[in-house]
Amino acid sequence: MPWWVWLILALFMLGMLIAGCVYAAVHGMRALHDISKTGAQISERLGRMGEHDSTVQAPQRPIFTEPLRVAAERYSDAHVEVIERRQRREERHVRTWSHWSTFND
Repeated sequence: MPWWVWLILALFMLGMLIAGCVYAAVHGMRALHDISKTGAQISERLGRMGEHDSTVQAPQRPIFTEPLRVAAERYSDAHVEVIERRQRREERHVRTWSHWSTFND
């Protein structure tokens, strides 16, 4: 092979090497940016988890030491919370499905 073919091949190889390094650097910087966003979200949520919640009530007495009426009230309150959670979940699902249906049209 003539010398100029080897020169073209060597220049092509160097060009591809440089292009690959630039590609890796750009995507690496983009990944670091995404990771920093995720880390900030995680640290913010962990910080909120560590805060003392003022709405937490004092521990309740054991249920077997209370009258049956109190147990029934606690059960009904807990059941209301379960129903509210279920309704919030269903509303989220409806919003998500409606978003998906309009997004895919």
